[in-house]
Amino acid sequence: MSALPAPAGYDCLIEPMQTVELGAPVAGLIDRVLVKRGDRVTHGQVLASLESHAEQAASDLARYKSQLAGPSQLAQSKIEFSQRKYNRRRDMAAEKLMSKQDSDDAEGELKQAQAELLVAKENREVAHLEYVQQSSQLNLRTIRSPFDGVVVDQMMWPGEIFEPGATKHAIVKLAQLNPLRIRVVMPMRAFGEAAVGMTANVVPEIQPGKHYTAKVSSVDRIIDAASGTFVVFMDLPNPGLDVPSGVKCKASLGKQ
Repeated sequence: MSALPAPAGYDCLIEPMQTVELGAPVAGLIDRVLVKRGDRVTHGQVLASLESHAEQAASDLARYKSQLAGPSQLAQSKIEFSQRKYNRRRDMAAEKLMSKQDSDDAEGELKQAQAELLVAKENREVAHLEYVQQSSQLNLRTIRSPFDGVVVDQMMWPGEIFEPGATKHAIVKLAQLNPLRIRVVMPMRAFGEAAVGMTANVVPEIQPGKHYTAKVSSVDRIIDAASGTFVVFMDLPNPGLDVPSGVKCKASLGKQ
């Protein structure tokens, strides 16, 4: 039985669209790691979290303060009472039944009550902003996935101390595998053949009988003088993660 002929085309490499190592911007004790190597994750999914009892308590306290309605209701009640008092004294002063000073005092009490209501509203707004700040601090202790992908590796486990900038600067490593990125190394003489939007036929090394269609996403404008080559990048849809990354391939350019 004769061997299958090698597919024609340019040498290429199938890579993840992006690979990231995820950690937290703050130091702390790792409380939970909710994924393991090989797990598929979705955008926004919680992957791990640091111990955050103190931060959670501070956030709950700030939220409670932001919902306090008593000071505003008290100030509103004082305004209503002071308004009625001022109206009575103003009318009595107009009919010479009360001194002008008493009417002015009632007006002063009304303005003071209105100022107290304004202060109560401002304090409630400040409490709301403090709640937003505390919630943001709490969110810093939760690690979420920035995209749909696969967990490539887990570097740290619950109970370990995470410190940004330390030797272990990440908790998990993710790779985005849909779409995949095809890195095609082309000779200098082929410059101009590839253009953004052009399709290509891709044959993975481990699946020589299967063909996939990719689309050119970018073309190098600088040629490496040492090797006389340049690189073309292509995007290969991979919704079912059927095509593995990290393998060599052959790519044949089609039409735009």
